[in-house]
Amino acid sequence: QVRLVESGGGLVQPGGSLRLSCVASGFTFSRYGMAWYRQAPGKERELVATISTSGGSTNYADSMKGRFTISRDNAKNMVYLQMNSLKPEDTAVYYCNAKTIGRTYWGQGTQVTVSS
Repeated sequence: QVRLVESGGGLVQPGGSLRLSCVASGFTFSRYGMAWYRQAPGKERELVATISTSGGSTNYADSMKGRFTISRDNAKNMVYLQMNSLKPEDTAVYYCNAKTIGRTYWGQGTQVTVSS
């Protein structure tokens, strides 16, 4: 059974940091590109960051560049999102995504709230 389970969300003050984690099971993790998406209330789901199968290539949405860092550990079937300098507009549910040709998997999401 394929599972993606996110953790690490919560309430943080503006300017603070959070580290999201996603553990994968039920598929060959190292063969999948991984990504983080987010969805704020009333908005469409948007791409946050992607990372290649080896971890050697990453990409970020413009508004996250320089603040967020995606990484992965293929030995542990884990993908991470380090989020720094958080802003209220970063408030959203953050989703872990695994993708290969013809297959895409989603986690259930973890809530991140940035508020004073």
